[in-house]
Amino acid sequence: MKAPKIAAHALFAVLVVFGFPTVPIAVADITGYALVQDDGSLKVGRRIIHLYGIYIPQTPVTCRSFLQPRRCAPRAALALDFKIQGFVHCEEREINQDGSISAVCHADYTSVSMGVDLAAYLLEQGWAVALPDAPFEYHVLEKIARHKGFGIWGFSEMIIR
Repeated sequence: MKAPKIAAHALFAVLVVFGFPTVPIAVADITGYALVQDDGSLKVGRRIIHLYGIYIPQTPVTCRSFLQPRRCAPRAALALDFKIQGFVHCEEREINQDGSISAVCHADYTSVSMGVDLAAYLLEQGWAVALPDAPFEYHVLEKIARHKGFGIWGFSEMIIR
């Protein structure tokens, strides 16, 4: 009788010392046709998705007159719209207080390739700012765009908030 009780206590002690086995939390993957909103967020189905790790400052509205119908939006939204061309694959990171989702999203996603990280794309083009908790690579991309004067870094009258 005492042997099973001792074994149970020993197992409990090992689990306390080395930690309980954890089950990874399932992260929701969202794949679908994306509509780019004027604030740079994506609408996939009924979900609103903000790109994880970046802030998109307001820029003047620009129009693409060569498109029919004509598309007018802030420059970051136009850049996203150009890059996405329809379908995206997003990996949810967190749910925001307003019910929207922060996610890492990729365009040109296939079973072989992850495609283009859309937040990284906006940072490279100079249309976004890396948030403090963003991946290290995002901060590097922002600094390169800033150094080269791309996007918002090329507007001397622009104030970033």
